[in-house]
Amino acid sequence: MSSGRYAYDGLERVIHEKARLGILTSLLTRPEGLVFAELRDLVNLTDGNLSRHLKLLEQEGLLSIHKSFVNNRPQTLCQLTEAGRQRFLNYLQTLEQVIKDASKQTKTDNSPKPKPA
Repeated sequence: MSSGRYAYDGLERVIHEKARLGILTSLLTRPEGLVFAELRDLVNLTDGNLSRHLKLLEQEGLLSIHKSFVNNRPQTLCQLTEAGRQRFLNYLQTLEQVIKDASKQTKTDNSPKPKPA
């Protein structure tokens, strides 16, 4: 067994947080981007909470935010950057490795199972 085998350096804290994971997943499925209200509803966050997470993800270079007016109403469009898309896909590959490693362990684990209470 190599040193650090289960360190999973590809799991980035900025992505791993539940709300940000949902935001990035939503944006990965919609390359053209999502308007703020759609994204808010998909990830079930308040306006303020979503804004805070979007600002952090934008600062990290994972997404871009475009503000405009549509029918005289302000509209905010959020899109993954190309670098953000690649970082997120790399993160998902690492997460898949975590699942594979855990699955191997559960298949080879012959220890007695706890009895239901």
